[in-house]
Amino acid sequence: MQLSTDLFDYTLPDRLIAQTPAARRDASRLMVVDRASRSVEHCVFADLPRFLRAGDTLFRNDAAVLPARLHANRPTGGAVECLLLRPDSTPDEPDREIWWCLVRPGKKLPVGATFSHGDDFTGTVLAKDAEGAARIGFKTTHGESITDVANRLGDVPLPPYIERADPNAARPRDIERYQTVYADRARQVAVAAPTAGLHFTPELLAQLPALGVNTADVTLHVGLGTFKPIMTDNINDHPIHREIYEMCVATQQALRTPSGRRIAVGTTTVRTVEDHLAKHAAPLPHSVADEAALYIYPPRTFAGVDVLITNFHQPRSTLLCLVSAFLTPGSTDGIDWLRELYAEAIEREYRFFSYGDAMLIL
Repeated sequence: MQLSTDLFDYTLPDRLIAQTPAARRDASRLMVVDRASRSVEHCVFADLPRFLRAGDTLFRNDAAVLPARLHANRPTGGAVECLLLRPDSTPDEPDREIWWCLVRPGKKLPVGATFSHGDDFTGTVLAKDAEGAARIGFKTTHGESITDVANRLGDVPLPPYIERADPNAARPRDIERYQTVYADRARQVAVAAPTAGLHFTPELLAQLPALGVNTADVTLHVGLGTFKPIMTDNINDHPIHREIYEMCVATQQALRTPSGRRIAVGTTTVRTVEDHLAKHAAPLPHSVADEAALYIYPPRTFAGVDVLITNFHQPRSTLLCLVSAFLTPGSTDGIDWLRELYAEAIEREYRFFSYGDAMLIL
């Protein structure tokens, strides 16, 4: 079945694109959608425990965001922006740390070009791929890794729709808020936040044990592909991005022997869970490291997700495809319903995208 990309388009007033997070994480608004009764309730995220049941498990993506945007200069003095994407899995230069990056201005940084930031680090362009990413060899001068340097000097790689008049002034807040409170800070493997999790507070999480609600973590290395719009006429022709994920034994078991509903916090968790269950009929006796290349769109059924917590997503995005599929599993009816829900959210002036409000689909 071919589905037109226009079905996943909508018009959003610029004023509803959240430029800053809510004053308090769980003060974000929450649209609660009950699929069984086809009803909608408007709440705040702090109300979430009211919709949870004993035995439920929240499956979360605990990937931490690296402040991966580094600023440097070419030998001529020209400014360079380097975004760390992922470490090279086959480094062949033991005296340099190798990463795949996006660099700007790309045309002025051919293979062999160098750039540096004071005496903190030097980068050399070793190769480029067909999609424009550059393989960079880094040398640091203080015994640090390049991730140490990024944590000290780097900017949070905010999505392009979030604008900052003074990035330096906003950096402390973005470093804190563009990160979930349960992120594993030792695993800075994401270049974009799993944004549905940004609404949780330590206080909200502390309520879960008394409610009989469990948590289980996955780690999906969120990449820039999550922001890539669908550019083809039909969604079926879009080349879906790939992302690495990891899942421990306990989470594998919790997926297959649930004591209640399996609640996915975010589309990255859905992608991880559904990819894993499609590949493995039973839990493995060890942690899994795999690559998700799963494209979820209507009509589709879901093997491991009963409830979804998600943000409001960009027009013509693969994330809209996933959410519409989840609204009415096994049919395409969720496309029109999602358009109705988004129209209501716009009318009620919900805040959209990464720093915006949330939706709970029961």
